[in-house]
Amino acid sequence: MKRVWVEKYRPKTLDEVVGHKEIVSRLKAYVGSGNMPHLMFAGPAGTGKTTCAIALAREMFGEHWQNNFHELNASDERGIDVVRNTIKNFARTAPLGEGEFKIIFLDEADALTSDAQAALRRTMEKYTNTCRFILSCNFSSKIIDPIQSRCAVFRFRPLNREEVMEYIGRIAKAEEIDITDDGHEALLYVARGDLRKAVNVFQVSAALGEKVDSEIVYKTSATGRPENISEMMQLALSGKFLEAREKLDELLIEFGLSGEDVIRQMHRAIFDLEVSEEGKVRLIETIGEIEFRLIEGSNSRIQLESLLANLAIIGKQLVR
Repeated sequence: MKRVWVEKYRPKTLDEVVGHKEIVSRLKAYVGSGNMPHLMFAGPAGTGKTTCAIALAREMFGEHWQNNFHELNASDERGIDVVRNTIKNFARTAPLGEGEFKIIFLDEADALTSDAQAALRRTMEKYTNTCRFILSCNFSSKIIDPIQSRCAVFRFRPLNREEVMEYIGRIAKAEEIDITDDGHEALLYVARGDLRKAVNVFQVSAALGEKVDSEIVYKTSATGRPENISEMMQLALSGKFLEAREKLDELLIEFGLSGEDVIRQMHRAIFDLEVSEEGKVRLIETIGEIEFRLIEGSNSRIQLESLLANLAIIGKQLVR
């Protein structure tokens, strides 16, 4: 069975990390000094937070890095008992080998309850001589201020197209996979700066044949073609509601999209439509209202058809 490419091609050192040059240089400075404060990695999914944490531990502790590195996912166990037992027991013991401290990597730390975060704050303060914490989160605002003030905060941004294409090209060469130009563009559209998603979609697409093009990428990722989304919206805005509804059926049935998937792609397509700025404002307001209804549990088919009907009304008003 083939290994998952995300793990197979995960960078082993900080020099191999794609993008984030400023962050990597700061982390390498910690490695050079042999010391580091508590760290917080904040940013969207798939941007290299876990990779940087593991690469930092590898370079800090050498080949026996796993003895002094402990990874926990706070979304699995997010209560105060985890902090009082698992984390505290690891933090209070002395490091092994030549390491001066150990590292606890707490992934998805923003999922910790407020009580658990309060207990973690005290643990970080009490055992700082033997243990350093690296907290990874998507939303730093969900981490309490006392913990943030104890950490050096690193902000990770979505990777740009050149960085994603470089990494995908590296894997394509190693696996001898032929990927077309439109396949590259499709992966960039699907990933939106999430390198992990790009690699996973690429692997699934490559399993269907030796050549990866846009059609395979969109089908395997359950993503509608951007031009199909734009065409559906243009039909609705021009008053052709029934034709737009047929396009919606095609997206829901052929591509297997959910209501939330369609909404997200429609939001991205707004900025490429040839409508006035006022029209774009009204479209975003309408799409935001429909998305809220879907999240609250409304019927996705009815809400999406309601959205198309609203677009038809807005289109007529913009023509006047």
